[in-house]
Amino acid sequence: MAGKWKDRLSDQLCQAILTLKDVEEAYRFLEDLATIGEVRALAQRLEVSRLLSEGFTYPQIAQQTGASTATISRVKKFLEYGADGYKLVLPRLKPQK
Repeated sequence: MAGKWKDRLSDQLCQAILTLKDVEEAYRFLEDLATIGEVRALAQRLEVSRLLSEGFTYPQIAQQTGASTATISRVKKFLEYGADGYKLVLPRLKPQK
């Protein structure tokens, strides 16, 4: 899938993300880059992926995150058949408290 959208500008974005040193820098970059709604949608998808990988049900995930069943289904599809981006990142995240 990355082949369909991978280009010089996408490479530049990925390189920019890799330059960020900490959470505060990430917040600052995201605030300038995207709307609050866009950032919240990305954050919600990441949380949905975490909950799915831990075996939570769709109703539990919808209740905890406010995500629609369509969003949950989409994330599940990418967890199972995607580029393994979620599977790469989830184990690297510190446990959420």
